[in-house]
Amino acid sequence: MSADDKDEASWEPDGPDEMQPAVEVVGRQLKLWREGAGLRTAEFAAKMGYGENLIYKIERGARIPRPEFLERADDVLGAGGKISAMKKDVERARYPKRARDLGKLEATAVELGAYGNHNVDGLLQTEEYMRALFDVRRPVLTEGDLERHVAARMARQEIFHRTPLTTLTFVQEEVTLRRPIGGRMVLRRQLEHLLDLGKLRHVEIQVMPTEREDHAGMMGHVQLLKLRDGSTVGYSEAHLTSRVVVHPKEVQVLELRYGIIRSQALSPRESLAFIEELRGET
Repeated sequence: MSADDKDEASWEPDGPDEMQPAVEVVGRQLKLWREGAGLRTAEFAAKMGYGENLIYKIERGARIPRPEFLERADDVLGAGGKISAMKKDVERARYPKRARDLGKLEATAVELGAYGNHNVDGLLQTEEYMRALFDVRRPVLTEGDLERHVAARMARQEIFHRTPLTTLTFVQEEVTLRRPIGGRMVLRRQLEHLLDLGKLRHVEIQVMPTEREDHAGMMGHVQLLKLRDGSTVGYSEAHLTSRVVVHPKEVQVLELRYGIIRSQALSPRESLAFIEELRGET
């Protein structure tokens, strides 16, 4: 692998967060094991099959080692499973903080509702669709960052299979189902995926037609989560920020909007027929 370290062995942290100390501790432990084995950085890199610069970055906590890197290091350094065991310490850190925060909320949700006006909702996306979506982001993501975002989004989709089942409702703006992110075939497979999800008993997908004159969703994306403790929170994202909405009056506004949005959209049955028709046109 090249010294530039633009490889699949690590992720780069997306800014300071609560997981960074764990990453730094793992890096220091790796350095102690390497030095204890009497290996210089270049020698260790050669035995590992990775670039020397990558080893430097991991040891100082600037890169998050992938599980396979830790397993390889365990073998090379003869750690007897002690290094490999650190995989648990960096497991959550390999996902962007924003995705981890949202994942925590979704993990405790008994009901989730989302209105998407720009892209297909992340929970509904196929892997190839989300890859294409992240690929057009500007500034361009590094290959490692793209993989982290895809992995985090795919992990969130476990919500469809958890028991007890979470009630999931989605309203998608018609334009999100027509925009050919990744090309026509990627879009076609995305529409087929929506049809499959829409047949699940605990999932309802609705389409908001572009021709609707009265539309309560003109303020943008809405996401609501009803949690196990009986509380309801909202979640909002902008270009560079995201926040959890917990103030009762603000949550009430989001609930009102989402309820009206659902009433204005096509019914779930009508929506699946609409998506089927779009698939035929794609």
